[in-house]
Amino acid sequence: MPKIEVNEQVFYTLANRPGSSETHGGWKNRDEFEEILVCAKAELDEDSDKSLPESERTLKIELNDTNRPDLWGTAGCARQLRIYAAGSTAKSGDKDKYTFFSRPGDMKKATRKVKVQTSVKQVRPYMTGFVARLNGKSITDPMLRDMIQTQEKLAWNFGRKRRSMSMGIYRISLIKWPIIYKGVDPDSVSFEPLAWDGQLTLREILKQHPKGKEFAFIQEHEPIHPLLTDADGVILSYPPIINSNDLGAVQVGDSEVFVEMTGTDMPTLILATSIVACDLADNGFTIEPVEIEYEYDTPFGKNIVTPFYFQEPVFCSLARIERFLGEKLNADECVQALARMGVTAEKIESKERGQENSSPVPGVRAYPPEYRNDFLHAADVAEDVMIGRSLSSFKPQRPADSTVGRLLPITLFSRQIKELLIGLGYQEMIYNYLGSRKNLVENMRGKGEKIIRIFNPMTENYEYVRDSILASLMLSESISGSVYPHKIFEVGKIAWLDDTQNYRSKTRQFAGFIHAGTDANFNTAAAELQALFYYISREYEVQESSDERFIQGRAASIIYNGKQIGVFGELHPQVLENWGVTVPCTAAEIDLDELLI
Repeated sequence: MPKIEVNEQVFYTLANRPGSSETHGGWKNRDEFEEILVCAKAELDEDSDKSLPESERTLKIELNDTNRPDLWGTAGCARQLRIYAAGSTAKSGDKDKYTFFSRPGDMKKATRKVKVQTSVKQVRPYMTGFVARLNGKSITDPMLRDMIQTQEKLAWNFGRKRRSMSMGIYRISLIKWPIIYKGVDPDSVSFEPLAWDGQLTLREILKQHPKGKEFAFIQEHEPIHPLLTDADGVILSYPPIINSNDLGAVQVGDSEVFVEMTGTDMPTLILATSIVACDLADNGFTIEPVEIEYEYDTPFGKNIVTPFYFQEPVFCSLARIERFLGEKLNADECVQALARMGVTAEKIESKERGQENSSPVPGVRAYPPEYRNDFLHAADVAEDVMIGRSLSSFKPQRPADSTVGRLLPITLFSRQIKELLIGLGYQEMIYNYLGSRKNLVENMRGKGEKIIRIFNPMTENYEYVRDSILASLMLSESISGSVYPHKIFEVGKIAWLDDTQNYRSKTRQFAGFIHAGTDANFNTAAAELQALFYYISREYEVQESSDERFIQGRAASIIYNGKQIGVFGELHPQVLENWGVTVPCTAAEIDLDELLI
């Protein structure tokens, strides 16, 4: 989980609780301070060193939820505590207001412009930005440190190590507008990167500069690389790798900066831009929008003025809130609780997402604040009602029924399957449920039409939810060097997209097994499958299968109660080649949930 380090004095001031650090700002003691951190799903990881001067003391705060990147900085975390601490005085909409946001159909006027050229579309197509100015003040050391921390946390966690989003900060006094964002040949352009003496080409930066080496994986295989320049062609940065040593070196004492973000996902960029803009506004900066002019279409049009508010309201019924929280709350109570979380809400009768065919019901419609985009479902609204109401306000209740813990039928059945496969000479394996598209789709000759993709993965190796166990088993075969034959299996969960389900996905318990060796063929697979079904007392039929993972004519679908519940046969040579496996393999996978029906 993300951890942030905040200057104690700045944090307490932004939280509207200035005071002695011995009493944790305006809070009575450490216990009271830790209790209010719960509203930000956070906890105090390490208190400050009281032997240091108050202006140099640092708090370490651990955030227990990755869905709130707006909390990954001093200003964002302090904002949540400040709004929540307002308590009963908080009114819906009577909180922090950020008037610099553009909205659909109501674009702000921007005097500065960025032009995005078509040449960058295929490599890193999107960019956002804004100008931040301190009137009569200058950037302090704690302020600069926090800007850098927010930049790193957003780019590393939210931006998948800068792959889908990165951020740059520049000294605006040296920039001539408009700024140009374009794609270039990495061998044709050179400049002096940050913390480096002398010029390097873009390709040389990836091989020689420390930051270039660290993030070379993002760009090194691309024929065209992104570049950011001003109107005179002076280079600002080579995103997402490194800033220029001239325009990109923001220092203590500067008072006006340009903040830009580039990446591959527009909503991610716009949200990150909103977060940073709100944080700087809380720190006293005046935010000035910038117009981004594209030569091609984007999800938000060709011309967009950022910061930009794009979030959609979410309706949650009072019945759902009662079902989730165990107490019957009226709409006014829910609106008040949401206000303590910084969420504007209204009581209304409407329909929840996915239930458009039902009748309108009483509930609340929540409008996410500019810096949040984590309301994906009505359940998220109910969660904020719970936190805003405060966990301690819910009276504990003893269970009304006395129950005895027992294993689920699918768990008992899965254990039986494991024992039988071990008896057939197979060795059990255990794998992660997440993987890369290359392993789960491409190596298995799949199309990925129903595979579930994680919206904001930490790494591409854990970007997709597996929709089959066979890819996991083949991963073991690809790195195994022991004597053949190999017989391995796993019993575990898989999931895939299904629009008929409430959450548009289906999760099932599957058994999968692979036999690798010169003696592996369709007949041996059929014999072992027959033995397995004999010992679980199930009758099945087979039909010829067209599954592209298998050799056509050497694979069969498993039919149980008139429904296909699995497949088995000889794996296709292309699948074996993709994984680097040099011996024939037979494989099978079975839906165990269907066998219990």
